[in-house]
Amino acid sequence: MKLRIPKFRIPTLNTTVWVAIAVAVVFVGVFLVWIFRGTSIIINNEQSAGLLSLLTGLPCADAHVRPIAIMLASDPEARPLSGIGQADMVFEIPVTPNGITRLMAVYQCSSPKEIGSIRSARQDFIPLAQGVDAIFAHWGGERDVLAALDAHTIDNVDALKYEGSTFYRKKGIPMPHNGFTTLQLVRERADQLGYRASTSLAAYPHITGQVGRNLGTLADTATAQWPQGMDVRFTYDQESNTYLRWRGGTPEIDVTTGKQVRTSVVVMMKTTSSFLRDQYISVRTTGSGVATIWQGGRSINALWKKLTATDMLTFTDSQGKAIPLEPGTIWVLIDPPLPAVTQ
Repeated sequence: MKLRIPKFRIPTLNTTVWVAIAVAVVFVGVFLVWIFRGTSIIINNEQSAGLLSLLTGLPCADAHVRPIAIMLASDPEARPLSGIGQADMVFEIPVTPNGITRLMAVYQCSSPKEIGSIRSARQDFIPLAQGVDAIFAHWGGERDVLAALDAHTIDNVDALKYEGSTFYRKKGIPMPHNGFTTLQLVRERADQLGYRASTSLAAYPHITGQVGRNLGTLADTATAQWPQGMDVRFTYDQESNTYLRWRGGTPEIDVTTGKQVRTSVVVMMKTTSSFLRDQYISVRTTGSGVATIWQGGRSINALWKKLTATDMLTFTDSQGKAIPLEPGTIWVLIDPPLPAVTQ
């Protein structure tokens, strides 16, 4: 007698359903790889092998050369700027009651063929330059600021004193936006003035390897909603792991390279401001406050601290632990509520 073994038929799905399932599985796998891209390893630049920039954490033959901080225009008439995309660190702050901003580009390891348009000194930037042990280059400034600079608050090179040698004006560009220089010219003048050439600046902590993203920290865009066409947007490019910069709705282009400006780290510092007079405001750049850091396609809540003018600006978590930064350039947006104008 033969035993009959019952046959069980597996329910079939049509081809379209199977394809949809396969696509979903692949999508989920790719998404998980994208989110969890590795682990982070915190390193201290001064203890790592080779010379790394104290600011960017990238290889740098001039890692112990003193940085140069140069004041740059932000006005639409001055755009596009020269050399802005090659700075190691950039600070951007509103300087007028109606929100016009100004930039200070810090150079240590890069050397663009030209830098400009160069503008006047503003008091709020001086502590930031002091904090990175920079030589401060500018084209004049408000009376009180110039008095402080002449009193050697910081080693500085003023274009009002060295126009035609260290600094020059370019034809075809309307004043006051036609002032330019090069790092070589500024360093040569600094040497003639007897300024210290090397730095013992502490290094920013950086990460190596890849850092995982999670749904709670995904953030591909950083914005500053400043008026007068000063609004800024940084959009994350995953392929290069950098943020592309836009200003006034258009790409920020560096004249010297013809490329859109990009940065590895964007920091938004919250602070306060007060009205001084005419078209001048004072923005607090020392003390402490809250900040947001965008890097690697994610956002991080942070605290900023710079208790004195000469202290380095630092970024920590709520427990006071230093936040390691992605190796690469750093762009710091300092964003206060604009003060009411008083008579």
